[in-house]
Amino acid sequence: MVLYALTVIVLKATNLSSAVSALLLAFLVPAVLFSAVAGVYVDRVDRRWVLVITNVLRAALFVAIWAAGEDLGLIILLTFILATLTVFFTPAEAAMIPFLVPREQLVSANGLFTLTLNGAFALGFALLGPLIVTLSGPEPVILIVAALYLIAGVFCLTLPSDPPPPRAPESALRTVAETGRAVGGTLVELREGIRYIRSNPQISWSLFYLGIAASLIGVIGVLGPSFARTTLGLAPEDLVVVVLPLGFGILTGILLLNSYGRYLARRRAIEGGLIALGILIFVLTIAGPISAFLQSLEATTEIVNLSSVTSLVAVVIGIAFLAGTAYGIVAISSQTQLQEDIPEDVRGRVFGVLNMLVSVASFVPIIIVGPISDIFGTTSVILGVAVFILLSGLASVIRRGPLQPAEELARAETIVEGRALDSIGVTIRTEAPERANPGAGDDHAAG
Repeated sequence: MVLYALTVIVLKATNLSSAVSALLLAFLVPAVLFSAVAGVYVDRVDRRWVLVITNVLRAALFVAIWAAGEDLGLIILLTFILATLTVFFTPAEAAMIPFLVPREQLVSANGLFTLTLNGAFALGFALLGPLIVTLSGPEPVILIVAALYLIAGVFCLTLPSDPPPPRAPESALRTVAETGRAVGGTLVELREGIRYIRSNPQISWSLFYLGIAASLIGVIGVLGPSFARTTLGLAPEDLVVVVLPLGFGILTGILLLNSYGRYLARRRAIEGGLIALGILIFVLTIAGPISAFLQSLEATTEIVNLSSVTSLVAVVIGIAFLAGTAYGIVAISSQTQLQEDIPEDVRGRVFGVLNMLVSVASFVPIIIVGPISDIFGTTSVILGVAVFILLSGLASVIRRGPLQPAEELARAETIVEGRALDSIGVTIRTEAPERANPGAGDDHAAG
């Protein structure tokens, strides 16, 4: 919510997409710089207090950001500090899950955690943020989020204490040395992960797909308000016309995959989604001429009043909804494909490296598209993005060729299991109680 509100404030204050790029980088850079260091210190204190203190401090920082008004430099500095606190919050949050939850429920707990994490981003950035900004302006959103962080800190007080295990007294120099080893270990794992990815083309392609999805979110975050104004003729805060149907489209993509995803090879779903997404983003840039053409067509027929579906807003909503559906299919299918391809014994390490690589990859468009947009125009950049996504889907179809036997077999097994689950729905709890674990079918449901 607050990320959306701040993009509106920064764009109004500066009228520069590059300023929005700087804001998003302030959110993202600390995760790359300080993650290894944060993990060392989080293991030395009670994690419950890490959650409480970081939430309370973030609430205070949001109040300070609200008080900063349109001072861009101060907003970016405070945002960087806030994101650094989040770097300490995240490992403490993840480490509390196995402390709170029995081992046999970890799969379900992590599935729920992932769902709520991604759902919060989708609802906040695509629904609640635009809605509140449209109704009351961006400044109240910041205060609302500050209050929510304060409430979160109070809730974290109710968690059981999770103190660190007893350790021998150690000097500050030893802590610094361990921090250095943690950073060095991260670099070693990064090299190992890159080596593993290079030796497995399927994983390389899945990472490529995820990189495109992450980059697109960055591009929308940087250029969205400017795109709403320059291309669609809307006010920056009216980006809700694009983002809201985009969010509903993503939810629709999830529902379609859950219901019918097993009947289509996952790679084909990704490739089809990329091609459709590129076409739809291209069409979105010419939504104005399309609306004018439909209205002129309606005027010549004079049979029925279609103004409600031929207006610019209606055309934009329809295209954005379809684009969101295509994006959801690409992002979720890519993540599921990656989970299936990575062996269990290296999954944690490789996923950690992949998350870092995707984060770093998302910096590139955030850094580049803002200044380029200021020079060549927002519409030209969006058109370039659309062409790149379309060509990426076509390149995957051509370069990877027909489905491999393993991919066909995986699809057949998924279809068979899906039909079996449908046929035994009511009796599954009595005849196969071990399947009643809510996390047992998460991988197939996600696909």
